[in-house]
Amino acid sequence: MLIMKSKVANKWVADSTYQEKDILKAARWRWNPDTKAWWTDDPAKAAKLIEFADKNTKAELTKIADQRTAKLNASSATDAKISIPAPEGLAYMPFQKAGIAFGLARDNVLIGDEMGLGKTIQAIGLINSTKAKRVLVICPASLRLNWKNELEKWLTVDREIGIAVGKSYPDTAEIVIINYDIIHTHAKALRAEEWDLMIADEIHYCKNQQARRTQYTLGYTKAEKKNGQWEDVVKVAPIPAKKRVFMTGTPIANRPIELWPIVNALGLFDNFWGYAKRYCAAYKGRWGWDMTGSSNLPELQEMLRTEIMVRRLKKDVLTDLPAKVRQVIEIPSNGATASVTAEREAWDQWEDQITGLKAAVELAKVSDDPADYELAVKRLRDGLTVAFNEMSALRQMTAVAKIPDIVAHLSEVLEATDKVVVMAHHRKVIDGLSKALEDAGVKHVSLTGRDSMTARQAAVEAFQDDPTVNVFIGSIQAAGVGITLTAASHVIFAELDWVPANLSQAEDRCHRIGQTDSVLVQHLVLEGSMDAVMAKKITAKQRVIDEALDKEIPEFKVPVIPAVEVTETPRKAIEAAAATLTPEQIEAVHRGLQALAAMCDGAREIDGMGFNKFDTMIGKSLAGAITLSPKQAALGQRLVRKYRRQLPEGTLSEAGIK
Repeated sequence: MLIMKSKVANKWVADSTYQEKDILKAARWRWNPDTKAWWTDDPAKAAKLIEFADKNTKAELTKIADQRTAKLNASSATDAKISIPAPEGLAYMPFQKAGIAFGLARDNVLIGDEMGLGKTIQAIGLINSTKAKRVLVICPASLRLNWKNELEKWLTVDREIGIAVGKSYPDTAEIVIINYDIIHTHAKALRAEEWDLMIADEIHYCKNQQARRTQYTLGYTKAEKKNGQWEDVVKVAPIPAKKRVFMTGTPIANRPIELWPIVNALGLFDNFWGYAKRYCAAYKGRWGWDMTGSSNLPELQEMLRTEIMVRRLKKDVLTDLPAKVRQVIEIPSNGATASVTAEREAWDQWEDQITGLKAAVELAKVSDDPADYELAVKRLRDGLTVAFNEMSALRQMTAVAKIPDIVAHLSEVLEATDKVVVMAHHRKVIDGLSKALEDAGVKHVSLTGRDSMTARQAAVEAFQDDPTVNVFIGSIQAAGVGITLTAASHVIFAELDWVPANLSQAEDRCHRIGQTDSVLVQHLVLEGSMDAVMAKKITAKQRVIDEALDKEIPEFKVPVIPAVEVTETPRKAIEAAAATLTPEQIEAVHRGLQALAAMCDGAREIDGMGFNKFDTMIGKSLAGAITLSPKQAALGQRLVRKYRRQLPEGTLSEAGIK
């Protein structure tokens, strides 16, 4: 057999024998019955038979083959020498840079990285690199807020970001976020003008070409017979965009036919029947066409990788990944609005009361009567106990309200992975999750403090060893220590514990010896809930936030109130400082406090003047005193030093502050 370049541009022909036809068929060449010869106009197909080419043709096909190899390598690259704009203090991981570089080289891109590798960050990197002005982001409803938060975090230029909600559409926004469920509602607005960049997250939502969301996201054409001829009639036009970036960790959830709407929209294939017969093993049976099979999958993967898809697995980039990747996924409150509102109102009320009680403890430290300090501490402890009980009940109510959202997220996760650990705090939440998963037909086990040691061990072994057990639901306290759950590398927190150290312990059930993957930790929180506030702080610093209490009471803990800016002054330090103050310094401290109190109108966050919320109660109390005792002056001196930038140098010097 001899492969030659035809005189016709971009066409190759084969001089072959009948016995060699199978080789040409395997390379997907075509048979021309008129010329009695095999041919192709596809360089990739021609390059497959490079060993049979003549000298000149071989040189040309070698170059084509090298280019194809480079494309394949780029689709799984884990680094790229490219400069990509990023906000100060943030940086893309090497494999994320490679993904962005892949996307920059193409108008249509499918980012198929495994879950937890930062597909969202790569898409935003493309916005920063291309400087796209009008951007459309389509995603599941549960990810709208997460997209907004990530955009605000990673964009290098401030942009107006709007979220379409119900029938409301953000007409003036440069970046529009919309969920699949309402995309048909705003079909006209989305097609009013061409987008610079269209991003479709979790594009496997569009695997069913008959679904409305697929048709209104990707467009829909139907074959109709007119005047005896079949014609393709556009029923829904595609959303116009200069560049398309589709994202999913599961490009093929079950079978290749589900990939058709996606690859067709990205321009990789345009012949449905050709695709179905080649890759879906389509055949016409007794009840019509069956396209549920699969065929020629290595070839399909090569087509995807050389043209549109970049895909890396966690095992490919472990050296770049941290041991744990933490994410906070903020879900719209929707039906849980009442619970979230009640929780927030109670929190605000208790925060004010606790702040006042803490200030009373500080003032009691300078009292000459030790009983005053003991009474103030008791009141603070009692207040925190009442607050803890009330907030626990409200947080449980909020957590129960988001059970349907957690189960929906789990169903998405289980399309990409076989094993998931879910951690919760309240028994009612664990029981509710278990019942919901049972109703959904998801095999799972649970572990709480109610279970015997035998039952606990059985649950752990079933999750670790039984491939049909997909979900482990555990109590953060009971399942957070002493067990190994390395069969999973994905942990979802349905709730948060008051003590972040307990969360770290729970994470470590998966991050133990024997774990070969980076562990993805996701906190599912409702918009505006206390868990949303807490999760952001915990994942940002992963440290204990309850630092607002006197260290002299080691057994006391703050389970409710997050860290606030306070002036904690041990009594011994106050007594030592008081012994060194002169009458002139005491008087100067008093004048400084009075000056600060005069500036304080409760709006320091706005104008930068006066005390903060906590110090206001202490500062104004001391400023209003007729005279200050040495211990009161020692406490006041610390406030004057803290707010020294608002006072003249003379006052500071006279108060003994350098």
